[in-house]
Amino acid sequence: MPRFIHTADWQIGRQYSQFPADDAVPLAEARLAAVETIARLAVEHQVDAVLVAGDVFDAQTVADRTIRKLFNAMQGYAGPWLMIPGNHDAALTESVWTRAQRLGALPAHLHLALQASTLDFPSLGFTALMAPLTQRHTYVDLTEWFDQAATAPGLLRIGVAHGSVQGILAEGIDSANPIGADRAAQARLDYLALGDWHGCRQIDARAWYSGTPEPDRFRGNEPGYALLVEIDAPGAEPRVTRLATGRFDWQSWEQTVSVASDVDEFIARLANVCGSDVLSLRVAGQIDLAGLQRLRAALSHAEAKARSVKVDLGALRLLPTAADIAALKADGYLGEVIAELRDQQAGPAGDVGAGASAEVAAHALGLLTGILTERQAAGAAA
Repeated sequence: MPRFIHTADWQIGRQYSQFPADDAVPLAEARLAAVETIARLAVEHQVDAVLVAGDVFDAQTVADRTIRKLFNAMQGYAGPWLMIPGNHDAALTESVWTRAQRLGALPAHLHLALQASTLDFPSLGFTALMAPLTQRHTYVDLTEWFDQAATAPGLLRIGVAHGSVQGILAEGIDSANPIGADRAAQARLDYLALGDWHGCRQIDARAWYSGTPEPDRFRGNEPGYALLVEIDAPGAEPRVTRLATGRFDWQSWEQTVSVASDVDEFIARLANVCGSDVLSLRVAGQIDLAGLQRLRAALSHAEAKARSVKVDLGALRLLPTAADIAALKADGYLGEVIAELRDQQAGPAGDVGAGASAEVAAHALGLLTGILTERQAAGAAA
């Protein structure tokens, strides 16, 4: 019974420029760690081959050191790795693959298809039909030749391709690098290993996207897996099992607060973050000064515990209570300014410019009350 691990979209060398360096480096290193995990799982599950369906590298321009590190990460599994280029690392005349060849970095157990080809493994019971991308974008189905490809009787027909299954994925995704939705059936494939979509997704009984093995964005489409594929015999339906490979958990939280209990619930949720969390937080609504101080303290603690926390408080309106203002001891002119900003933040009904003015007022109110709070705290400490 042939058994495979299907994986894709490693995106080795990806740069996380939207994060500070102390977060970006571990996120990039986790992609190499995912490859090591795949090698370990291949040994653990005693697979016959690992199928890598494109976008191994994030760009053609990755450093030589990155190329060597990637192939070193594959050494944990000595069986065959079957690999094709995708749109990020297409097999151009001069590419990351030609550099890897010149470096002598390609391991002996790697079966790299830089052009459409059939790879026979009769001793392992299968033939692989490989459809690499030789340019970043194509507008014809590079798997169409699978339909007429002759393979030896008694061997599984395994397709490996990178692109967009037409009419299945999200709106707007069906453009370059098309793949027919019925390709597995038309080509009499026992399994079609797909890459390009970064989430784990089943197309039909014989065609799957494995998704990227390490999450790399906040879209909740189930990344962070490799697929264990088991096929009893030619024509038998494959059994597909998800194997967790991801280290970091990317989450996007939207939180609206209006009363103190909302703040309490959000703070309690923040208390449960851990070192594997990569969070994007957007908080909206309204909050008093005491609540804002508690929220900022909780965010500070979360930032110290999680791998990364990105916070957007742009839609959160500070509405200090009369008690808040009194506690700041902002008498006279300062008190009047705070009261005026508080009123402007609400914005007059029907005023076209009210939204922008309210945002400016909210920002100014936050700055002013923050400065006064810090001064008050410093005075108390002295």
